[in-house]
Amino acid sequence: MTQVRAISLDLDDTLWPIAPTLAHAERTLEAWLGEHAPLSLSLYQNTAWMQTQREAIKAEWAHALHDLSAMRTELMARVLVQAGYDKDLAVSAFEVFFQARQYIELYEDARPALDRLAVAYPLIALTNGNADLSRLDIGPLFHSAVSAQGFGVAKPDPAIFLHTAHRLGLHVHEVLHVGDDAHTDVQGARGAGMQAVWLNRSGLAWTLKTSEPTAVPGLLALCELLGV
Repeated sequence: MTQVRAISLDLDDTLWPIAPTLAHAERTLEAWLGEHAPLSLSLYQNTAWMQTQREAIKAEWAHALHDLSAMRTELMARVLVQAGYDKDLAVSAFEVFFQARQYIELYEDARPALDRLAVAYPLIALTNGNADLSRLDIGPLFHSAVSAQGFGVAKPDPAIFLHTAHRLGLHVHEVLHVGDDAHTDVQGARGAGMQAVWLNRSGLAWTLKTSEPTAVPGLLALCELLGV
């Protein structure tokens, strides 16, 4: 930890819970469809049909699973075309979803911890999701952001961690990555030569076949660990 010169942070389920954010975005999109493409609602609300489409897109887009925005737009295009609407309407539908997806409720410890960490270290977001920091109040606390969508590969690929260190102008071992996912965040970071702390809010057991990492139950505990 004495070599840490910057911190990269996962976003979804690290700074905020993702489930209520996505639920809000889905409700917002559903209301928009009801107004602008009402014949599509029966398909959009058909859980089995939608799951079939999602699986088909994953299979066809195996080369681009990191691009959640493009996959969501494609899903909406299939819904709209099947209901008899113009495929181009999917772009507007996605923007409605994407804007609503930026509605987040930080974990209680996130803002005070970020305020403390940002004074001591450059912070960089490193996410497989499609949250847009420029639309969030916490954005100014960050040096920059790296996303799987923008970079072209997702965590745990070592390349995205190495790129993150490069963006900061640092050696990879000088960056500490913090995230909730044992595989994509902790294993990914350590596999690239980056230091890692596991944010384990639920007190889960470490089940992977590697040495147990340093873990913290919350972000304020991370601040204490780092002495900030």
